[in-house]
Amino acid sequence: MVPFFVCSADGNYEVTIMTKAILHHTGKVVWKPPAIYKSFCEIDVEYFPFDEQTCFMKFGSWTYDGYMVDLRHINQTEGSDTINVGIDLQDYYLSVEWDIMKVPAVRNEKFYSCCEEPYPDIIFNITLRRKTLFYTINLIIPCVGISFLSVLVFYLPSDSGEKVSLCISILLSLTVFFLLLAEIIPPTSLTVPLLGKYLLFTMVLVTLSVVVTIIVLNVNFRSPVTHRMKPWVQRFFINTLPKLLCIQRPKKEDSGDEDETDVALTSLDVPSEIDKYVNYGGKRLSADFEIGVLPPSIQPSSRFDMDLHAALPPLPPPLPGPDDDLFSAGCGGTICGGPCGVPGDVSPAFRDMDKTVEDARFIAQHVRNKDKFENVMEDWKYVAMVLDRLFLWIFSAACISGTALIILQAPALYDYTDPIDLKYSKVAKKNMLIMSMMGPEEE
Repeated sequence: MVPFFVCSADGNYEVTIMTKAILHHTGKVVWKPPAIYKSFCEIDVEYFPFDEQTCFMKFGSWTYDGYMVDLRHINQTEGSDTINVGIDLQDYYLSVEWDIMKVPAVRNEKFYSCCEEPYPDIIFNITLRRKTLFYTINLIIPCVGISFLSVLVFYLPSDSGEKVSLCISILLSLTVFFLLLAEIIPPTSLTVPLLGKYLLFTMVLVTLSVVVTIIVLNVNFRSPVTHRMKPWVQRFFINTLPKLLCIQRPKKEDSGDEDETDVALTSLDVPSEIDKYVNYGGKRLSADFEIGVLPPSIQPSSRFDMDLHAALPPLPPPLPGPDDDLFSAGCGGTICGGPCGVPGDVSPAFRDMDKTVEDARFIAQHVRNKDKFENVMEDWKYVAMVLDRLFLWIFSAACISGTALIILQAPALYDYTDPIDLKYSKVAKKNMLIMSMMGPEEE
């Protein structure tokens, strides 16, 4: 009598090849017909690809009770219903995907409600551990590398214009890995596999990096025309936070020169030598004359006095000309347009010089405004750089801790038990011996 395979997934219960039985004089009958059994096994993918699966195979009789057929394991001892190695693995060929960890067998006697007789059965528990080399090389290492690429987005300068493109490329690559994972693991809605959790974590990380990158780019390209930097932003992101992040902003070395240039451009003077000689009507006028007092904003500068005195040599006195009648003898040589002693209009030369001073002041003010504009823009860029460095550290810590917490929670990573298929399989030992003998010959 061949015991039925209770948990068979095949509708055919017949033996494939009928062989002869061996009958001993003691009444013992040995019959070993070859058969292929197909069984179902509930797969738990919670720790995929570092998972262990336990499948069972139940053999018993549906037609004979325990009083008629006493079903026992061939290696079962008296007083014990448990066999540590219940399956003969001598002719077992090693699998490239699974390792056999243990194959115990247990004999049970079950009483059904229909009958008073016991019905014995033998259950073989097969514990398999998945070999992880394939999944580590093709899935885990690329996923870890992609997750760390999402951190490098914050190291890329904002002015490069490639930050968002890099984030989107990483997001697309993770989508491809999701499709590969869906084809590899069995379809189940009971639990999320370990690798799926890590891919979801990485995708959330990359999505957040896209959002943060957009915010950083918005800060980087701000200007005084559109945004005004608040004092607390300047105190925290420019003065306080860079010290904590080990960022040192280069100091401006030409600040003193800028101040001197501003003073020079806004403080033009009228040197004394030029006061004595004024162009009027195409001739030099040698007489001393009075001019109106310059405004307070246009006071003489000693620096330009010295420069112009050194640059301009003294001019000779002018020759008499037809315009001498413009000067009144009673006025002491002063240009008069009215009563004696009352200053008249300033000559065109001084009006041109006054216009030149005003133009120089405008240019100096424009330069100062441009410098302030650029300084504010540089401050916004510096704030964006500080934000990049801040999120670089935050995302690095999140990536490392998330990888450790998700990947390292698999129990199989801490199980150093050697598989028994390599220990009991003579075929595997023979193959290893052949490979070891072929190795020295090839060298």
